Amino acid sequence: MKLLAISDLHLGHGPNREALLEIPPQSDDWLIVAGDVGEKIEHLDFALGTLAPRFEKLLWVPGNHDLWATPGNDPDLRGEDRYHRLVERCRGYGVATPEDPYLKWPGDGPPTVIAPLMVLYDYSFRPDEVPIDEAVAWAAASGVRCADERYLHPDPHESRGAWCAARAAYTEARLTEVPDDHATVLINHFPLRQEHARLPRIPSFMVWCGTRRTEDWHRRFDARVVVTGHLHIRTTRFRDGVRFEEVSLGYPRQWNRERGVAPYLREILPGHDAPVGDVVWR
Repeated sequence: MKLLAISDLHLGHGPNREALLEIPPQSDDWLIVAGDVGEKIEHLDFALGTLAPRFEKLLWVPGNHDLWATPGNDPDLRGEDRYHRLVERCRGYGVATPEDPYLKWPGDGPPTVIAPLMVLYDYSFRPDEVPIDEAVAWAAASGVRCADERYLHPDPHESRGAWCAARAAYTEARLTEVPDDHATVLINHFPLRQEHARLPRIPSFMVWCGTRRTEDWHRRFDARVVVTGHLHIRTTRFRDGVRFEEVSLGYPRQWNRERGVAPYLREILPGHDAPVGDVVWR
């Protein structure tokens, strides 16, 4: 029995949808879908309808693209309302979400709780000399601006940062209730640490990649593995004895279409526990 993970399926792109249909059944395994399934609720339906019958259990967290309210895509369904609509859709397929009780991993190894999280970003991933209220302008000065500024609405919160703060507080409270003798697998679309939110070609994009509130969560909550996506840079890292897995598929140009999607399903558990350095997966 394995716990597998993938993110950033971006099913608005035809080749990604076609390849998803070719994933073979792995009925003994659990699969994490770590955000950015697509911009439309129909994309989530396609993914869950395809994957749920092929795996023992699915777990989902939202990405920024999933939360977009764009013209022609239910533009009035925004913020928390949109998020909770996605949660309802997942529950209809029997998929675990950040709003459900955390599940205990039934496979081999120490007692472990699988924790899907929904923690956003608050612009605090930035150089220390850049004031947080100038972070977006700092990124824009280098020619970088995220489409979230147009399409990811924080309603009913006054800002994305306020929504992030509320989600971080809610999630932190839930994680403190995990029994002391249980480890965790933490799943979030966005990186939990600023050092992991670095894109070599567009370093200022880090502004839209997470919050410093989560920097120590891998230690505080005894994580065996931290699973994230968002960066489209498939990477395994070890910090403080914890394995961090970035598990994105990405846009069609970012993965080998001849291989199909199945080889991009990353093994999270049992996985490998010995530090091996940073590995970028192609």
